Amino acid sequence: MQDINKDLAVSLTNEEWGNSIIPELVEYIRIPNKSPAFDPDWQKNGYMDQVVEQFSAWSQRQNIEGMKLDVVRLPKRTPLIYIDIPGDIENTILLYGHLDKQPEMKGWKEGFGPWEPVLKENKLYGRGGADDGYALFTSLLAIKILRDQNIPHARCVVIIEACEESGSYDLPFYIDYLSEQLGKPELVICLDSGCGNYDQLWSTTSLRGLVGGELKVEVLDEGIHSGDISGIVPSSFRILRQLIDRIEDPISGQILAKDFYVDIPNKRIQQAEHAANVLNKNIYERFPMKDSMRPVTDDLVELILNRSWRPALSYLGASGLPEINDAGNVLRPFTSIKLSMRLPPTCNAKRVSKQLEELLLNNPPNGAKISFKLDWAVDGWMAPEISPWLEKALNDASKNYFNKPAVHMGEGWSIPFMGMLGKKFPEAQFLITGVLGPGSNAHGPNEFLHIPAAKKITCCVAEVIAKHYLTHT
Repeated sequence: MQDINKDLAVSLTNEEWGNSIIPELVEYIRIPNKSPAFDPDWQKNGYMDQVVEQFSAWSQRQNIEGMKLDVVRLPKRTPLIYIDIPGDIENTILLYGHLDKQPEMKGWKEGFGPWEPVLKENKLYGRGGADDGYALFTSLLAIKILRDQNIPHARCVVIIEACEESGSYDLPFYIDYLSEQLGKPELVICLDSGCGNYDQLWSTTSLRGLVGGELKVEVLDEGIHSGDISGIVPSSFRILRQLIDRIEDPISGQILAKDFYVDIPNKRIQQAEHAANVLNKNIYERFPMKDSMRPVTDDLVELILNRSWRPALSYLGASGLPEINDAGNVLRPFTSIKLSMRLPPTCNAKRVSKQLEELLLNNPPNGAKISFKLDWAVDGWMAPEISPWLEKALNDASKNYFNKPAVHMGEGWSIPFMGMLGKKFPEAQFLITGVLGPGSNAHGPNEFLHIPAAKKITCCVAEVIAKHYLTHT
């Protein structure tokens, strides 16, 4: 088998990104296709169908010989794009991405916005370009690179789902429905992850799980003048603080329940040490911290392990609190907060969710009415032992297109699909990578797609697919 001609691969990638992919992503960003959790009327609004039509039309225009595309629609579920591309062998590679988006978020820089694409300094700003609109385009272009050079490859299946940002609750139904068509993938390529920098290929070795929901504390049926009632009835906010202190140390931020931790494998510690050497202080300096802020520890390895292998609690939103300008001297009847707890990759999310509920609901302070509505209980994922061929392929691809070796590191977010696939196909190998690197700010304001990195990842994916074929010759 001939090797991929690097110059031809780069030339085709630059041409396709410039003439086709970037214009498509610009149009995609303009569509406010929020995930169902953030747009309950998604069917009525029609934005999701608009994206599905756009992605399907572009895919068909690529004229990849033998490709079959179906938009699968199960009743009362978000649609799924299923693309089947025949190969020179029947063995299957699965490529994954999603087309739904997070909500707008405040704080965009002047002249930028979630639905207003801006191309500046090789970065495409706007919601969803990096998370994860580019995945479909990268997947098909990688295959076109191989076809353009007559390089053989395995059968490739591309799945683009539409509710990843809502926890992928529809996806298991589609995987079951398509199981016979899908078969048993030997290699899974997911383009929805992060990178420590834009200078080399990053392979995600683990993802944290997620448990979260709404915690509500009620103390009154209606608001009462604070001068009249304070000192008699405790504030709902104070009781909320007491409940949170059951979970999290208020000084260190460490989660108190030992059952929420796991033993970290030595291999993952070694990978964290290597990543720390590569990134140095960029581990935390890449975040837009205030000048006076400092990370929770100066130990760089511990920072990586904190965001990849240890539980952590975040507060996503609050209700019952008026705006400051509207805040009168009133003891409010309730306070609600949205909690999100990231879990170690191998921690059981359902077990933790039950323990979390017990911690919050048992023995309510002062007899307050406490409720907890569970929104998520998603297991994390840990990659299987990497095969020698894949490890070499990743390093070779990274050196060819980034001029630096690949790096392996755990990430702090969740991709529910990976946990599901890991259980369903335990013998599969995984390449989990992406462009969510320094400053890209997925889910937040000023999200951008780093175009040069995305182009190089496109070529890397093509090379890995080609190297997979060699394992069967």
